Amino acid sequence: MFTQLQSNTPPPKEGDLFKVIHLHGRTFEIRYGFYEECDRNNQFAEPMEIYPDFIRCPQHTFEGRPFVTAIQSPCDHFAGSKDDNSTCEECAHYRHGEELLGICACPQNQKDLEIAQGG
Repeated sequence: MFTQLQSNTPPPKEGDLFKVIHLHGRTFEIRYGFYEECDRNNQFAEPMEIYPDFIRCPQHTFEGRPFVTAIQSPCDHFAGSKDDNSTCEECAHYRHGEELLGICACPQNQKDLEIAQGG
């Protein structure tokens, strides 16, 4: 006979804080939410951790390296065996940080922040 384990912890709600990640001088708040509106309207779907969308809103380290998530689609400079399901995490330039966050160490993707900031 199997017994289902009961958890005293209530499921997370949309907007609840999952974790604060400090990485390369930046701070990222990871909150629970939904990626798709259809999930939000599904009574059986629970909120999940929502990571920053670095494609839509790029952010860089102070050295000019772009932040990436391990699961995002790779760029044109992907170094490795690439197929339709490849992610940044599989690239030789990916440097894992914490959870699903990391940075891209590809020289072609590094920004010169002094020039970009007018300094």
